[in-house]
Amino acid sequence: MSDKSKGLNKAREIYSNNSQRARELKAAGKKIIGYPCVYVPLELLTALDLVPYRTCGDIKEPVTEADRALPHSFCPIMRNCLDCALKGKNDFLDGMVTIHSCDPQEKTARIWESYTNYPYFHFIDMPVTVRPEALEYFKSQLNDFRKTLEAFTGKKLPKDKLEAAIKSYNQQRTLVRELYELTKPSPPRISGTEIVQVVKALTSLPVSEGNDLLTEVIGEVKSRTDVPEKKLTRLLIWSSTLDDADIMQVFEDKANVVMNESCGGIRAYRAAVKSTYDPLEGLASYYLNEITCARTFRQATPGETGKDYARDLQSRFGYLKGIIRDWKISGAVMLLVRYCDPFAFEMPSLKDYFDSIGVPSTYIEYDYTTGALAPLRTRAEAFLETISQ
Repeated sequence: MSDKSKGLNKAREIYSNNSQRARELKAAGKKIIGYPCVYVPLELLTALDLVPYRTCGDIKEPVTEADRALPHSFCPIMRNCLDCALKGKNDFLDGMVTIHSCDPQEKTARIWESYTNYPYFHFIDMPVTVRPEALEYFKSQLNDFRKTLEAFTGKKLPKDKLEAAIKSYNQQRTLVRELYELTKPSPPRISGTEIVQVVKALTSLPVSEGNDLLTEVIGEVKSRTDVPEKKLTRLLIWSSTLDDADIMQVFEDKANVVMNESCGGIRAYRAAVKSTYDPLEGLASYYLNEITCARTFRQATPGETGKDYARDLQSRFGYLKGIIRDWKISGAVMLLVRYCDPFAFEMPSLKDYFDSIGVPSTYIEYDYTTGALAPLRTRAEAFLETISQ
């Protein structure tokens, strides 16, 4: 990668070859730990001088090896991620951390551990509610995670190093939010496709390098003259993971995607880890409460037995109202990866919520392959035509 490259070009290069930097660090003697989900607390890894690397799928990679371990009627993203691992594409990893963000990931984790031979493998059991007792349980799980990392590295985790790591990741969350502020103008100063490339690049870099990249990108975008073309529709996409530029470009051919509310977009960056006497408590609270994924049940009033549907919708999706107002969203796409049950169960209620606040929306299901792009484009264009008339 040329040092003379501008921030967006750097991000694009890292996105296109996202394992390159991890391989360089591995060759320099660093230990690289893979993780498949934004719920894994990266602060614990970084504080022990381990390099986190997000293991992603590749829509251009035909799934072959994973067929001997997982059925076809299974989350295509996890099938794809496992397939890449079985083909040796993650052979530079020293370990893997997985978490119970959903049942397919939990089942895949067991297979992943059996079929690969990483020196370190850890699974974090995560509650699916935000009740106080769930928080205590999750904190105990993070404490167990800390102990296994200490055993693996042969080092104790000092409190000050964990606090420093939390500060660095909070800075990254602030910078990503600042980047999304640049999609508020009309036309936006940065495209949704460019942001996908930047955010995915972050997940393959040490946090300090990611923060430097973000700072460079933000400075470049603020002063650029070649802003994206203004389109008729300003879209919000709500999905599980949208981290592929080709998929995002399908929507951006006809609209400005100004908010990617997925694990490949702003979802893991909207808030910050609060300072607490015990840093593990702050981490547990952030990862359990602040990341708004469909896998977590958010009851309007914990413990109540009756059901008020309007209040329930507000507790689960109310955060979207401010986004829709501040980013002047004119339409929403509920994008579902096939066989993703947690997000599929949310779609009818989310549709009701969008209807209740007067936002046109559509539901689109696709599989995680290049063959899905053409039908995805047809569905997207049909929706955009209905709301731009």
